[in-house]
Amino acid sequence: MRFTPLLPAALALLLTTASCSQAQSDTSDKGGKNAKSSKGGDRRKDKNAASEIQGLTKVGSLKGVVPESSGLAAAPTAGHYYSFGDDGNRPILYEITGTGEGVGKLDVPADNIDWESLSRDGQGNYYIGDCGNNESLRHDLRIYKFRPDAPTKVGTIAFQYPDQNEFPPKKKQRNFDCEASLWHDGQVWLFTKDRGQSRTSNVYTVPDQPGDYTAKKVTALAIPGQVTDAALRPDGRRLVLLGRGELFILDGNSWADILKATPRQVALTGAGQTEGAVFKDNKTLLISTEQGGLFEYTLP
Repeated sequence: MRFTPLLPAALALLLTTASCSQAQSDTSDKGGKNAKSSKGGDRRKDKNAASEIQGLTKVGSLKGVVPESSGLAAAPTAGHYYSFGDDGNRPILYEITGTGEGVGKLDVPADNIDWESLSRDGQGNYYIGDCGNNESLRHDLRIYKFRPDAPTKVGTIAFQYPDQNEFPPKKKQRNFDCEASLWHDGQVWLFTKDRGQSRTSNVYTVPDQPGDYTAKKVTALAIPGQVTDAALRPDGRRLVLLGRGELFILDGNSWADILKATPRQVALTGAGQTEGAVFKDNKTLLISTEQGGLFEYTLP
């Protein structure tokens, strides 16, 4: 069919609009319907960004295995690890392989108000940090101590911060949320996630024995990010503090030196909301994300 050389203005506008709409639709559909995440990010870009980070490799997925992984620790079986879901999830430790395969579950008879961290000592005791405290409101902060070979016996290390007098403090002073802890030398060390504006992770300790304590403030670390987990290298000479999409490395010949070190920042852009970290060996970290990603990172 032949059209006359001059189209009516209304018809020309209609064709132009339809053509533009079709072009936008074709662009948005590239990569599939789910290319855009619900939070407005581009999953393809995130995936590409993560794959381009030197030393970072995706080794598995925790989707359908661990709901909202919020921490990692080595399990008693070599090459296996424990993880767990944070607040709102059941009080269960999920045993996984280094590639995210689920191999077992361990029910812990303790409340999960806001589990955020997990570590173990040299005698096979584990310490679950139920000390997530987003709004700095909690009066019931605690760490659960237990052994996998006697999981029905759980000890409670209850604590309070020596420098918190308001519940909650003013927003700029809310630095009493702790998502990172580890056991070292008879103490459980706590690293706060600064939700105020000081860009500081405060470091506290409590004894590793059940009881009711006022935590001891040891130092403050200049961390330009929010700390979500902590891991100490097997030789004790490197501390890694995980953040959201980043990590901070502190080196030293002793624990005292480490706590005085200037943190080195490493970007993990695209990896997701990184929440769990554990050393596989002196050079390699296993990292989990709340979205279910499982990565290995070879440290520089």
